[in-house]
Amino acid sequence: MEHNLFTQELIRQLRATDQFGNWAKMSDEEILAKKFVKTKEDLKKIPIIADIDEMLIGEIKMIFKAVALQFERKTGVMCNVVMEMSHEGFGRCIVIADRIVLVDKYFKDAHRFSFRTLEDLYAEGDKYLTKAYEIYEQFKPCKDKLV
Repeated sequence: MEHNLFTQELIRQLRATDQFGNWAKMSDEEILAKKFVKTKEDLKKIPIIADIDEMLIGEIKMIFKAVALQFERKTGVMCNVVMEMSHEGFGRCIVIADRIVLVDKYFKDAHRFSFRTLEDLYAEGDKYLTKAYEIYEQFKPCKDKLV
């Protein structure tokens, strides 16, 4: 499948975090699959109740940073990603532009967060990005008004 804007940004971020070049010989799809795709068998190995590690929190936040950065590239409007996550994997992530919440995602059992296929990851990211553009267009501040 051809990469969409979201996926291109996510790959940029993943490659930027590879300080020691461990993933240099891996394809983009291999890296994305390693980080974000889990089969049903993989999920069965993860306990229902467990603490979430900081690395996984960073990887989840990276998905929303990719949405924010692509939104910024297209619109020129600065975005911020705010994520609050308990050690048990309950939390929330939001992407904000101006005073508008573009993405609002709640998490339960975030330690089991994943996608079944790469296509699911691509589609979900593209959906977040498309929805962010729609929400911003609907609620963006008017330049004529004093706000």
